[in-house]
Amino acid sequence: MRNAERYSFTAVDPALGEAGLQPYLPIVLTHHNQSVTVRGLLDTGAMVNVLPYQVGIDLGAIWEQQTTPLLLTGNLARFEAKGLLVSAVAGQFAPVQLAFAWTRATQVPVLLGHVNFLMEFDVCFYRSQLAFEVRPKE
Repeated sequence: MRNAERYSFTAVDPALGEAGLQPYLPIVLTHHNQSVTVRGLLDTGAMVNVLPYQVGIDLGAIWEQQTTPLLLTGNLARFEAKGLLVSAVAGQFAPVQLAFAWTRATQVPVLLGHVNFLMEFDVCFYRSQLAFEVRPKE
């Protein structure tokens, strides 16, 4: 991809060898002038971006002030979630607004899904090379 940044897969569970490598993207999230650097799992099976509870707290978000309730499915269906907009910077690209389902779940990674990370960025996976590329939409 032209104008793309390339990243290596990250070891999540070294005991699994190559199967334990996942596409995590380092990103900086900002909300009300508070920033945190996280690794977001690129998840083409996730309809929405998901933000774990503690990351929202670290960004200074206040759970009770979020007024948009969301319903999650799958493993996260039992957890309450609310909408949260944050600014995100991936690599050297310009900031974008990302909408997250901020969940009460704590044992979940930051998930970067279709709405709206994959609407803002094109991603190409090279699994056999243990790499992926990201570039902003044109």
